[in-house]
Amino acid sequence: MSTFKSTITINKPASTVYAFLADMNNHERLMPADISDWSSTVDGASFNIRNMLKLSVKIEGRVPDKEIRIIPAEKPPFDLELKWTLTGNGDNTDVLFTIIADLNMMMKMLASGPLQKLADDETANLRKLLS
Repeated sequence: MSTFKSTITINKPASTVYAFLADMNNHERLMPADISDWSSTVDGASFNIRNMLKLSVKIEGRVPDKEIRIIPAEKPPFDLELKWTLTGNGDNTDVLFTIIADLNMMMKMLASGPLQKLADDETANLRKLLS
């Protein structure tokens, strides 16, 4: 398993950050520019990663104000889990976004950079949107 992480602090309470992340309709605004054909509901989304693959995901679990777990809704080319972990400390929230992917050696060489960039882009966009 390969793990890609990005951490930020947002000057909002955990309940505000959680409310935004718990709705998959909001996640389109977190995505980098190479995402296209976005379609979503509160619980799931599908989109194309330009020149790579079409992906459908769904929220597998929610722990209010603490965690949102997202997994593939359809079989992807590799096993994948996205997890948002929130730690509230007063009016601030520490946010950890983790992408866990089961990549073979060849996929690891091809996908590691884009997956880390995805993690970093999503947290940077979250900070911009909620600041």
